[in-house]
Amino acid sequence: MLILSIATGCNQSNTSQTTNSQQSPLVQEAASTPLAQSEKTKVVTTFLPIYLFTKAVAGDAADVEILVPPGTEVHEYQATPSNVKAIATANVLVKNGLGLEEFLADTIKNAQNPKLTEIDASKGIKPLNEISPVEKTAKEEKDHNYEHAAGNPHIWLDPVLAKQQVTNIRDGLIIADPRNQATYEANAAAYIKELESLNSKFQQNLQKTPNCTFVTFHDAFPYLAQRYNLKQVAVVEIPEDQLSPADVQNAVNVVKKYKVKALFSEPGVDNKLLTSLSKDLKLTLRPLNSLETGETYPQYYLKAMKANLQTLETACK
Repeated sequence: MLILSIATGCNQSNTSQTTNSQQSPLVQEAASTPLAQSEKTKVVTTFLPIYLFTKAVAGDAADVEILVPPGTEVHEYQATPSNVKAIATANVLVKNGLGLEEFLADTIKNAQNPKLTEIDASKGIKPLNEISPVEKTAKEEKDHNYEHAAGNPHIWLDPVLAKQQVTNIRDGLIIADPRNQATYEANAAAYIKELESLNSKFQQNLQKTPNCTFVTFHDAFPYLAQRYNLKQVAVVEIPEDQLSPADVQNAVNVVKKYKVKALFSEPGVDNKLLTSLSKDLKLTLRPLNSLETGETYPQYYLKAMKANLQTLETACK
């Protein structure tokens, strides 16, 4: 597999994905106190993809909030007092898991909410670990890509695994708020049907480009690559700061060695180094969306992933 990662992009040191003994009974898997009939369940979610999935399942039956503003680096996020307050007054907390949300442990502890139900959306999903060599362009660079002992956390970028996340969220909401079970089941079923359609489109359209080799600047796409027989053949780290001419040449040589067909950045990333590198490699730099920034309506996930599919089709021809 081949991915280029900006040093500031994914600093992912491992955090236990389940609440430790210090935090219980602050977080309990399924022990929410029943709400008064007039009250809506208050649900807080960690970052954009988890918000989108949770909102799709909850609809109007629950109030859903997001802790990490879209576009904010979730891997290095520092909790705010408003985050603590949100968790302190919530009935349910939904997280991606796999060690992604490092800020949660202390935030939950500080919130002191013994009635909080926590939903781990990665439950039952087998994570990928390092499956390709790591290439570094600058000696001082630290490996940011695979510090998660729990594995790579970017499971939401595989539509099939996204279905499992939606199912986990549905089941957790039903346990926390059984009076709205029918609503959660119906909403989840409708969204899962759309995810199944999305998966079918990926399968059908990417059959034409088997083993397409590509490079990204964020270690976010190994699940997507594995699902649809794309090929990432290494991890190449490029720091955001200015590189020496020797470092730039090293990056060019590494990418050329793997004979990649496609080069991807992320929407909204303006990095002169990446643009220069793409010219040296004679590859078009295209945007591939990791869904960590964007709009906050549930259909946005489907919209962004369809755009990703079109990008992959064009780049891999």
